[in-house]
Amino acid sequence: MIAGYGMAGARLAEEIRRRDPAGERVAIVAIGDEPHPPYNRVLLSNVLAGAMSAESVRLQEEGWAVAHGVEVRRGREVVSIDRDGRRVTLDDGTLIGYDVLVLATGARAWVPPVEGLTGDDGELAPGVATFRTLDDCAAIAAGARGGVRVAVLGGGLLGLEAARGLAARGNAVTVVHPRAHLMERQLDDGAGQVLAQVLRGLGVRVLLNSRAARYLPGDGLKLDDGRLVEADLVVVAAGVRPQTAQAWVAGLDVEGGVLVDDDLRTSDPFIHAIGDCARHPGTVPGLVQPAWEQAAALAALLTGSRSPYRGTKVVTRLKASGVDLAALGDVHAAPDDPRAEVLWLSEPSRGRYAKLVVRDERVAGAIALGVPDAAAAITQFYDRGLPVPPDRLALLLGRAMPYGEGAASDGGNPAGLSGTSVVCRCNAVSKDTLVAAWRSGARDLTALASATRATTGCGTCTDTVCGIARWLAQSEKAQAAGTAHAPS
Repeated sequence: MIAGYGMAGARLAEEIRRRDPAGERVAIVAIGDEPHPPYNRVLLSNVLAGAMSAESVRLQEEGWAVAHGVEVRRGREVVSIDRDGRRVTLDDGTLIGYDVLVLATGARAWVPPVEGLTGDDGELAPGVATFRTLDDCAAIAAGARGGVRVAVLGGGLLGLEAARGLAARGNAVTVVHPRAHLMERQLDDGAGQVLAQVLRGLGVRVLLNSRAARYLPGDGLKLDDGRLVEADLVVVAAGVRPQTAQAWVAGLDVEGGVLVDDDLRTSDPFIHAIGDCARHPGTVPGLVQPAWEQAAALAALLTGSRSPYRGTKVVTRLKASGVDLAALGDVHAAPDDPRAEVLWLSEPSRGRYAKLVVRDERVAGAIALGVPDAAAAITQFYDRGLPVPPDRLALLLGRAMPYGEGAASDGGNPAGLSGTSVVCRCNAVSKDTLVAAWRSGARDLTALASATRATTGCGTCTDTVCGIARWLAQSEKAQAAGTAHAPS
């Protein structure tokens, strides 16, 4: 049984059916608290901006579950777990037994204790919305009609994606962030300041070191220094909290998430956990790639093999129109760190900031804002654990790419990427996988996405996938021309 049928739960069902198509080894019952088919939360900012429809971000077609023998109960939630009897109780009182239970309950938006944001009943006040679900998107879009003023509470990933999406709709948007710079977990101060400048250039007002003290309906947010941020709508994007209430009541080990081992097993051998509700020492929650790698590892275990999950090398990307940002590893290393080489380039007037941290001849951390070539190059070295080239500056500027076992300056040309290079990090799709799919008949972006899942995560690999498809088409055309003109 899968408790939670969002991104992680749906991916687990797919991975199980990929290994057990007829359901001979694993029968799947999935409980989902949302009424929608599973969808890609990563793309919600595009839905909010009006660039994508709710239907276009679905992860599965309406009839996928029935066609693959997966029993899905939507609009229902597991409220309690009877570990001794191996059964769960749903919110409508239904009891369902299980042999193995997988918790994929995800996380829920956190609402900070700001006076007025919620009523006495704990519900959000009129004019306040969180940004986490498809229904949240609909509520925000409805409240943001007519170009109303919007205050976004939180300058992390979700807050900035919501702010940019709303600005793209024509709203006057102000981001209120309590820290000295944006995305302080993923960026150093220099990058955070340049990012704020980029967003201001895109029409988003940014207030740093600012704390909301009170929500005044119809007026906006009163800050703790007395200033008023005028707003007709307040979007709360101050972070999320793992949904672990059921696990805690059931007596499972919980500490910032349901604790799991390399088999994604909890303190109960018959219960596993994946995704945002799980806590594994090798990764951080809140990103899609760890959840999907966990789903693949657990599916292998449940279908009779074992592929332990050892953690994920996380690359954080900001999915906001007009902003190209990637951050990975140790981004806070100081220039005088005796254990590392730290290079950085800052060009605020052009919205560019690049930082590279090298330890033991490997990429230990990086920030790439406004320098997509550098982001692509550094990520490849980071993913594959390759020694960096002697010319560190070339790598920082995106002029060095992994090639074979060494490095070569290929300018991002797909021909220069080795076959094992990971193109889509969200789905662990390599160049070789894309080439094989193309040669099997997947000749455009839609077909390649369907065959390999590339581009269906954060979407930032779309240009690279299109580039590989163009390169393959050109290579095939050139080969055909050469054959046609070859002497007999």
